[in-house]
Amino acid sequence: MLDSNNRLIYKIRASSLGRQFRFRCVALVLVLCCFSWVTSVLCSAQDHDVLCSDGSGSFQAEFHTGVSVQVKATRTEELATRTCEAALRWDKQSLIVAANVSQLDVDTFGVDLGLGAPAAGFQVKKSSASCCMEYEIYSLEKPPRLLRTLTGGDFFSAADSDLDGRVEIWTDDAAAVDGFENLSLAELGSPVVVLRFLRGHLLDVSSEFQTYFDREIEELRKELDSDSLRDFKASDGKLSPTTPISAERIHRLRVVKARVLEIVWAYLYSGREQRAWSSLTDMWPEADADRIHAAILNASGRGISAQVDGASKAPQRNRKRAQVFDAIGESSSGKLEVVPPEPILLRRPALAGTSSKDLQQSEVLLQLLIDSAGKVRWAEPAGKSKIVHPLLIHAATTWKFIPAFKTGRPVASRMRLAVSLTQ
Repeated sequence: MLDSNNRLIYKIRASSLGRQFRFRCVALVLVLCCFSWVTSVLCSAQDHDVLCSDGSGSFQAEFHTGVSVQVKATRTEELATRTCEAALRWDKQSLIVAANVSQLDVDTFGVDLGLGAPAAGFQVKKSSASCCMEYEIYSLEKPPRLLRTLTGGDFFSAADSDLDGRVEIWTDDAAAVDGFENLSLAELGSPVVVLRFLRGHLLDVSSEFQTYFDREIEELRKELDSDSLRDFKASDGKLSPTTPISAERIHRLRVVKARVLEIVWAYLYSGREQRAWSSLTDMWPEADADRIHAAILNASGRGISAQVDGASKAPQRNRKRAQVFDAIGESSSGKLEVVPPEPILLRRPALAGTSSKDLQQSEVLLQLLIDSAGKVRWAEPAGKSKIVHPLLIHAATTWKFIPAFKTGRPVASRMRLAVSLTQ
């Protein structure tokens, strides 16, 4: 249900025995994002759901090491504006993660990111005018310390993408392409980048997820009709404001240009350079091909790729799936086999076509699969909840949690969560 402060009140169908942390979360924002869990955090030109935005929202949790995370709203006295700040606290000491920033989010908590220590991943947007987030990774061991900072992505989301026990960080190369060819991020989708730490080294592993990129390419090609593509190939490619054509036609050609660039980038960033350049040859004005080829290489070279230590060369297949533990029923000993997941940020969409009376009388029970990074991989009705609004199921796949823990390590788990649908 929702309380007077517009928070989502939830009930978790699991025992709380053996909890390794204390949890408090306030001001949960209820919004609807787009598509699947990956694309929902990577859609360009979109307001992402975060814990604290423009001085609204807070979060607090303590890890079993005794290090706690606190995100809260603050006020900048000089400017009389509300902002956000985050800090790590332990043994009456504190370490400021960020202060007086526009947005703050906790993407992961207690997760093994491959940096040798359980970590918390913070997303920081310093000002509303900034295109991008910084992703700051701090250890949760005493004393906590900054392990790595990633920059240039519009949004970051860590997940065990293949449920194989390895955690990737999904983002995009927004800073590298913002303003590319005078196209804004609202017009031109940023190329997706998939990162993974291996023994402390940051690798670009996008080539391991070519199936994802192929789906994106297929959808982009559907937006290109042969007539518009032929018209674009007959242009000068630059489409500068002084080009002597109608405003309607230049707008249409700019849309085609953006989709062509996104296709080329999808091949390039997924490790298929030859396919990228052959696609560019097929779809770009011939007289301008050399110029745009050099421009694409220059843009990608100054982006996130400049921060990585290496890259995977080919997709990896047939890795063994990680075990998924039960965070629902108790064992014969009366204890859960894992410490259950705890919510970081839940959101529920407005359920169109459902009356307030129906919502007040309804409670939905969902079964969730939550990976070792705390991301929901799938959601389905559980128990007597045979019919669940599809928008709620979709929104559930964007929720994030502190993951389940077994013997102090994060693991994938199944859990049930009852949601009261009250406006």
